This record gives sequence, structure tokens and C-alpha cells, in this order.
Amino acid sequence: MVSEIEVVEEESGDHQGLAAAAEVVEDESLRSDVYSATAYGDMEKLQRLVESDGCSVSEPDGLGYYAIQWAALNNRTVAARYIIEHGGDINVHDNQDQTALHWSAVRGAIQVAELLLQEGARINAADVNGYQTTHVAAQYGQTAFLYHIVTKWNADPDVLDNDGRSPLHWAAYKGYADCVRLLLYLNAYRARQDKEGCTPLHWAAIRGNLEACTVLVQAGKREDLMITDNTGFTPAQLAADKNHRQVAFFLGNARKLFDKKWDGNSFLGKFSKLGLAPLLWCTLFVLLVTYIHSVVMAPDLPRLTAGFGLFSWMGVFMATVGVVPFYRCSSKDPGYIRMSIHDSENMKDDEPLVKIEKSPVLLAGNWSQLCSTCKIVRPLRAKHCVTCDRCVEQFDHHCPWVSNCIGKKNKWDFFLFLVLELLAMLLTGAVALTRLLTDPNAPSTFVAWLSHAANQHIGALSFLVAECFLLPGVAVLTCVQASQIARNITTNEMANIMRYSYLKGPGGRFRNPYDHGCKKNCTDFLINGYNEDVEYAEASDESEEIGMIHMSRSHSHQTNGNGDVVIDVNKQQNSHIHSSHCSHSHN
Repeated sequence: MVSEIEVVEEESGDHQGLAAAAEVVEDESLRSDVYSATAYGDMEKLQRLVESDGCSVSEPDGLGYYAIQWAALNNRTVAARYIIEHGGDINVHDNQDQTALHWSAVRGAIQVAELLLQEGARINAADVNGYQTTHVAAQYGQTAFLYHIVTKWNADPDVLDNDGRSPLHWAAYKGYADCVRLLLYLNAYRARQDKEGCTPLHWAAIRGNLEACTVLVQAGKREDLMITDNTGFTPAQLAADKNHRQVAFFLGNARKLFDKKWDGNSFLGKFSKLGLAPLLWCTLFVLLVTYIHSVVMAPDLPRLTAGFGLFSWMGVFMATVGVVPFYRCSSKDPGYIRMSIHDSENMKDDEPLVKIEKSPVLLAGNWSQLCSTCKIVRPLRAKHCVTCDRCVEQFDHHCPWVSNCIGKKNKWDFFLFLVLELLAMLLTGAVALTRLLTDPNAPSTFVAWLSHAANQHIGALSFLVAECFLLPGVAVLTCVQASQIARNITTNEMANIMRYSYLKGPGGRFRNPYDHGCKKNCTDFLINGYNEDVEYAEASDESEEIGMIHMSRSHSHQTNGNGDVVIDVNKQQNSHIHSSHCSHSHN
């Protein structure tokens, strides 16, 4: 009999990948057996073969694969149910000990997997390589499938195969960043070493998967970058050896940043957490005292009139009042999202990884909203701040001058502080300049006037120079913040317009779904202190791949060749296989 799918192997050098092609062939002659009819979901042909011709649904084909496996691979739920009703074994396995549930994970066939599990399929069934369903889902980047079987059927997201590799190893190796995020969210142990001493970060570095490396580093610690494999290589060294320069630079820079951080429990560590806020406090105090002593109450300058005196002290009043929102902005919760930390490194063997609830965000496929560090599903506009190590709602930026993040709950205070200090600087600067220019003892020429001011009014001149230095930066920052408030967009979103898909409209052009017009944006912000997020559903494009995975590594050493598996069409035998192994050999 002629079937439509065959697995063929081909060599591709030091690194093997997988290619897959599944094409629908309409020729009736290709649908003449139970296996092909099942693969195509041709129920009329399948029923005729079973009920009229007496064909069995419980026997393997020529290569040892069963009809229910073909139904699982192609997500043929109706065909799978028919096979089960006619005596098909749910847990039957082929010559690689792969079950139908393994095959359903290749394409992320959630519907047929749900049927199999409801009918009694073993979620922890392993093939000859020790791969469970979670391994296969991670190998093929089926994030939604992985989330489903873990949350609903309690599949183990951190189980090991025969080589000591978890699904996180495979997701990192293949570069499926969304899978990496999900597995870290599920508390997969990121520092686990396999039989070759490689962590998931090692495998991501070997393949040059920058996004996967970024997710792992952000969720990890300095020690993760220091771990060496059995040959003594760190992830950064492996990336450099494989000529992945961008990844090697990123990992090297990440280690330098970790090295610069003080221990949070030490005196210097606690002092460093204060940031630049104390320096700004001192600067404001010194400028205010200098202004009062050397400008407003200067004995060698003409006495102030009542009107001009009121104008002069108005600057002092605004600067003093501005300290209040500065303090609130610096000490206030910027909108931290509650963390859900559960360290799998210190867990007992029989302790469940994490209590997981169904999330509408994850069900919609918005995996970028997973924070693998805080173990939360964050709102769309939230972001994890590396400095604070927390997720902040409506994250704008981390401001070192206030030693805090600027987010949903303290942006109003931040903006008010900027406005008050800008007005105070304009008023005090104008007063200081006017006082110096109207000095009756000052010479008429500029050079002589400057020399006279430096000798007789050094305090007022110093204050004026400091104002000229600080005013442009404060003015630009205030205008930028005002412009963003009027458009209901954050600094972080402006800096990542090309990255955030929710800011892209038709044709990939910029579109801000939160912009309700200048009037409403400003009114909501001034009254509520923040703008409410409009409901937005981000579309998720899931890529599909079929085939067999091989993991191989070398760093300036000789590597064994491994066969690739390609699913093709119009061949003489009917088969499918997905197995994986890693070869690591050195001279």
C-alpha cells in the first residue's frame, strides 16, 4: 500500500536541525489504509476500512506506528475517538516507546491530547530516551500545549530525561524564549546540570540563542554565569568559542554588572540602595540656602521692593513645597506587583512545584507577560525593573535621582515634583540674574561686570551658574513627561516601540491603543493620578514544527554527526519518529 508520510534522514554536518513538511495529498489512492485515512481525518474512508473491510485499528503499520499516533500527530480528535471506541489502546507505544500523547505534543494538538488524557493516557509515560510529554512540547516550542498539560493534568515541567536534561534545557537549546519563560515561571530549576555539566544557559549559549539567554540571565543569579561544564567552560566561553559574538558580549557584560553589585546585606550594599536621592536632597538644600543668603538677603545688593520681594520668596516657597512630592515619589510604592517566589532549588522531592491557576492572559497566548523572576503574570504595560528586581505596573523608568522606579502609583508625584522645581528654578534664576544686573556698583562692560560679580557676589553668581547647568535637563525632562502624559504612553514604551507588539497597528505601524485624546488623558491623570489601561488582547502567533530533534555541541573539538529527520510526502512507507540525543566528544 502507498502512504503519504515517511521519515527520511539526512546529514547536515556538525549541527543537525530538524525540518518538517506535512502536505495534504488529495489523490484517493493514497488514502487506502487505516493509517493514512486517520492522518488525513478521512472518517468516511476510515469507517469503511474498519466496519466493511475488517481492518484493525490496533495493529501497527510496517514501521511499528499505530493509527492513534497518526491521529494524535495531526490533531484528528474525531478519528482518535473512533479508534478508541473500536478497541484502540490509549497507551500503546511504538518501537521507540513513544505513545500517542508524545506525538500530540509535536504539533501542540491540545484537543486530541485532552481526549487521550480523559480516556486514561499516562501523562508521565517516557520513551527510550526518557522523554516525557513535557520534553517533547519543549523541543518543539509548543508553549500553549505545555501550559495546558501542566496546569490541568499536573505534568512535571522539571522532569529529567536519560541524559539528565529537563524541558528547560531543551527549550533553551532550541531558542524557544516563550517556553523558557513559562518553565521558569513554573519554577523549573535553571541551574541544573546535565550529564555533560551543562545548564540551560550553556545550551542557549552554544546555539547562540540571545533571547533565551536574556530570559535566563534576568531570572538568574551571578552564580549561573560562573558554572562550568565538564570541560571547564562557562556559558560565555562557549558562546565565544562558537563565534556567537553578540551572545558572548551579553553574557560577559551581564557578569560584569553582577560583579559591580554590592552584597545587599553588607553596609555598602545597603548604602548603595539609597541611590542618588540623598545627593539630590543635599543639592536642593545647598541651592536653597545659597539663594536665600546670597540673592534674597544679600546685604551688598539693593533692598527688595515689596512686589519683587514677594516674587523672590515665591521661588523659595515652590522649591520647598516641591520637596514633598519628591519625598513621596522616592519613598512611595511605584506600583510593585506582588511576587510569588517559590525556590525549586530548596524544595523537597515530593513538594509540588507551584500552585498554578488558569490565567486568561496565558490562555490567550500572551507569554511575554510572564515574569520568570517574580513568578507572576504581569499586566501588559508592566515591566520588570532590573535595579529594583520587581515588576512595576505601568513602568515608566527607573530614576536614580529619586532612587525609585516611576510607575503607576508615583508618577503623579514625580511629575508634580518636576513642575514645581522647574517653576522654582525659573523664578529664582530670574531673580538672581535681575539682582546682579541691577547692582548700582556694577561696571557697564560685560567682562568688568563679570569680574565684579565674581569678587563681590560670588554666592549669587555660583547659584546662577548652577541654575544654568541644571535648568535645561529639568526642563527637557518635564516637557517629555508632559508630552507622554498627554498621549498616555510611558518612557519605556517609547524606547521599545519596535519591540512591543501591542503598540503596532495594521501594517506594523505605530499605534497607541491607550491614547484617548489629549484632553481625556490629561484629565484622567490629573484627577486620578494615573491613566487606566484599556482592555487589549494581544494576538499570539504560534509556530508549528514537526520532525526530530538532535542536540549536539562542540567547541573547537570534533563532533559526531547525527541524523536529521524530515517528514515528507508521497513516499512508500509510513512512519514518524521524534527522538533526540546529544553527542559531546573531544579529541
